[in-house]
Amino acid sequence: MAEDGDGGKRITRYSDFVKVHGLLLAASGLPQSLHFQLFQKLTSETFDGGAHFSIEPTSDGRQRRLLLTSSDSMPKESHVFLIDHAWTFRLSDAYKQLQEVSGLAERMAALMCVDIDLNSNAEETEEVVDGISHQNGTKLSVFEAMESEIHGAKEIGDGTVRWLELDELDIDDDTFLSLDLSTRFPDVALFEFWVSIYNCREVTKFEQLRALWLNNNPVVKNCDSQLENRVLQGLPRLEIYNSRCTAKFGAWALGFCGGGDHQLESVSSLDLSDRCIHNLIIKAFSPVELPSLSHLNIRGNPLEQNSVAVLLEVLKEFPCLQSLEVDIPGPLGESAIDILESLPKLSELNGVNASKILDTGKHVIDSVLQLRLPEWTAEEPVTDRIISAMWLYLMTYRLADEEKIDETSVWYVMDELGSALRHNDEPNFRVAPFLFMPEGNLASAVSFSILWPTQNVQKGDECTRDFLFGIGEEKQCSARLSAWFHTPQNFFIKEYEKHCQKLQSKSLISPSLQSSTTRSIHTTRSIHHADRSPLRVYTDLPHVEEFLTRSEFVIIMCLSEPKDADIVWTSTQVDEDMKKAACLVMKHHLAETVHKAYGSPEWLQPTYNLETHLSQLIGDYYVRKRDGLDNLWILKPWNMARTIDTTVTDNLSSIIRHMETGPKICQKYIEHPALFNGKKFDLRYIVLVRSINPLEIFLSNVFWVRLANNQYSLDKHSFFEYETHFTVTNYRGRFSHKNTPEFVTEFEQEHQVKWLEIHLRAAAAVHPDMHSPKSRAIYGVDVMLDTSFQPKLLEVTYCPDCTRACKYDTEALVGGEIKGRDFFNDVFGCLFLNETTHVSPL
Repeated sequence: MAEDGDGGKRITRYSDFVKVHGLLLAASGLPQSLHFQLFQKLTSETFDGGAHFSIEPTSDGRQRRLLLTSSDSMPKESHVFLIDHAWTFRLSDAYKQLQEVSGLAERMAALMCVDIDLNSNAEETEEVVDGISHQNGTKLSVFEAMESEIHGAKEIGDGTVRWLELDELDIDDDTFLSLDLSTRFPDVALFEFWVSIYNCREVTKFEQLRALWLNNNPVVKNCDSQLENRVLQGLPRLEIYNSRCTAKFGAWALGFCGGGDHQLESVSSLDLSDRCIHNLIIKAFSPVELPSLSHLNIRGNPLEQNSVAVLLEVLKEFPCLQSLEVDIPGPLGESAIDILESLPKLSELNGVNASKILDTGKHVIDSVLQLRLPEWTAEEPVTDRIISAMWLYLMTYRLADEEKIDETSVWYVMDELGSALRHNDEPNFRVAPFLFMPEGNLASAVSFSILWPTQNVQKGDECTRDFLFGIGEEKQCSARLSAWFHTPQNFFIKEYEKHCQKLQSKSLISPSLQSSTTRSIHTTRSIHHADRSPLRVYTDLPHVEEFLTRSEFVIIMCLSEPKDADIVWTSTQVDEDMKKAACLVMKHHLAETVHKAYGSPEWLQPTYNLETHLSQLIGDYYVRKRDGLDNLWILKPWNMARTIDTTVTDNLSSIIRHMETGPKICQKYIEHPALFNGKKFDLRYIVLVRSINPLEIFLSNVFWVRLANNQYSLDKHSFFEYETHFTVTNYRGRFSHKNTPEFVTEFEQEHQVKWLEIHLRAAAAVHPDMHSPKSRAIYGVDVMLDTSFQPKLLEVTYCPDCTRACKYDTEALVGGEIKGRDFFNDVFGCLFLNETTHVSPL
C-alpha cells in the first residue's frame, strides 16, 4: 500500500487488492480473468460505460432500455464496467432524503420515468361536429362518411356494406333516426357506433347483424344488463357484443377472431382471448371446420361450462395445433406440465418452448408478462411517485465485519446506465454489488455495482440482467417475479383460497392440547430440596441477580457451569426442551403453531411466512384489492426484537422485495387500532409456564402499556416514521413511561368502557401452546386492541426484558399494590414453589 496525500495508506498493488477483497470478489461471481481489469478501473475511477452503451426510452416513455453501441460485438466475459450508485439509503430515511437532499427527487423521478404526465402523449382533443376527422384535418359530414363507406365497399367487392363504423361521429337521436340506416344498409353484419338508449330500437332492425360495439357510451355503463338484454332479444343472430362472444357465437365469430375473412378452413391462428366465452364445445370449433389451426389463444375466458377433460380431448383432435395460450391455472387445469403431457403435439405453451417447460419442471409459465409500471395522478407529489416506483429499481446489501452484521439493510439505486437494464430469464449481462475499500478497511469503503457480459453480445442488442439471479422455483422464483410483472392473478387467488380452506378445516383447539388439559388435574410439585436448602440459580440476567432476593434461592457465580445449578435462567435456549419453545418465540413458528392449533382465529391477524407461503400472500393481496379492502401489511423478520428491520407498506412489490433482506413474515396490519389520546399502543403481558403436562399457565398481574410517541396516522409518509407506528421506544426514539393505573383510568374515561372486561378478553388471547413437557419459562406476550377493543396477538418473546416490571410499582386490577422490586420473587415463587402471589391461572 502507498500513502496518500493525507498520510493514509491506499491500495496501489493488485496483490493487495486481491488480499483485501478476496471474499468480495468470490461473492460477486466476477470471472477471475476480469479481476485485474476491475482493479484498474476502481483505482483509476474509470466509468467508461457511456462509451459502450446507450440508453433509449421505450415507445411509451414509461421505462428505458440499454443497448450495446460501441462495436460490432462484445465477447462473453471480455469487459467489466463500474456502475455508480445514484441513491443509497436506509429505508427509514428514504422519504426524508427525497425531501431534503437537493436534486435527488428530480434525478430519481427522471430515472424512474415518473416525472411525466401520463396523459402527455394523448392525442389533441378535436372538435367534431356531425363529422369525422381525417389525417389532413378536414372533417366529413355524417352523410359524406356514409358515402365513403359505400364507395369503399364498391372498390373491394360487390358494393354491399357489411361493416359500418360510425363511432367517431357525434350523432344525436334525431339525426340517427333520419339516416334510416337499416333500410340503406340491410346486409350490415358489423356495426360500431355511439348509441343512446332511445335509438337502440333502430339498431335491432339490422336483421343480419352479427357484431355490435357501443363505444364510450354512458348508457352502457349505467344500464349495461338492461341494454344488453334488449339488444340480444332484438338481434337473435348477434355473435359478438362489445367484444364479448354471446351465447350464439359460432362460425362467423370464429372467422372474425381468426382474421376477419370468415373462411374457417384457412384460419391458422385464432385469438379468442378475453371474449367472455363460457362454452367452447360448439359445432364450428372442431378439426373439421378448422383443419389448419396451429395457434390458439383462449386466455381470459371462464369456460366454466366445459370440464378440463372434455376440453383437452377436443384440443387433442386438432392435427396442426402446435402453440397454445391459456390461463394457468385455468380451464385446462393448474399445471403447465399436465397440459403438455395431455397435448403432446404442442411445441409451445404460453410462448415458452414445451421441452424447456418439461426440463425446468415449472407448473405455471407465461412469457408475455406485462411490466408492473407505477401509476399516479397528476396531483400526486413527485416524492410519492418515487416511493411507489422505487421497488422496481432498488437493490440491497447488508454491511458486516468480523464482529457483527448490520441490523438493517442498505438499499440503493444504480445510476441511469445500470437502472436501464431490464429483466430477461436468459440475460446477456450480470450485475453484482461490490464494496471497494481503497484503504483496506471498512471505514474507507465505497459501494459500486459491477457489470460484465455473460454471453456474446452484438451491436444493437438490448443488454439485460436476471432480476432473480440464482433463485429457482424452490425459492418461489415465479411468485417473486410479481414484484416487477403482472403475473397470473388467478393462480395466486386459487392458492389463497386453498390456504383458507385448509385453515378453516382446523379444529378450534388441537387434540393434543385438549388431551393435555384433561389428562391430569394434579399440580406440579415444587422443587424444594429435602433439607430445605436454597435452590441454586444460574443466570446471565442482571435483573434476576439484583431482584431475586428470597431466601429460598441463591444466585451462583456466573462462571459456574449451568449443570451445577438447580435452576438455569438465561436469555438463551440452552437445552432441547428450551429450543422447542421456538415454536412460539420465532414469529413464523408462532403463526404456524397457531394455525395448526386453531386454524385462523380472530385474535391473530392473517399471517404468512414469505419463505413458504408467498403465493398465498399474493393471492390474499389480489383478493383484497379486487374487493376494495384495505391492503396495509407489516413485515417482520423471523427472529429480531424491538421492531428491528420491521416495515409497514401497502405496496406488493415492496413486500416481495423485502425477502431479499432475510426471512420474514408478512402480517395484515391493524389499520384501525384502539388509540390512547390519539396515539397507538399495545399491551405487554407476562405469561409464566410452570408445566405443560399437566397444563399450568399463569398470567402475571403485572402488565404494562407501550405507547407510540406520535399521533397515529395512515398517511403514506407516516409509514417511514418509527415513532408513529411502533410502540417500542425504550431502545430508540423518545421513551415516555405511562403508569398502568393512570393509563387504565384515562382510557376508561376516554372510551367510556370498563378496562377489566377488556383486560380479561386480551388475557384470553395470550394462551400459548408449548411442546416442552419439562421446562418452566417466562414469556412476554404482546397484544393490540382494535377499535372494537378486540385483542389481536402480535408476538411472543422468550425471556422478555422486564426492566419496567422491576423499576415501577403498580396497582393490580384486583388485589392492591405490587412492588417492582418483588417482581422476580413472585415469578420464581410461582414457577418453582407453587405459589400464586400476584399471578392468575389461565
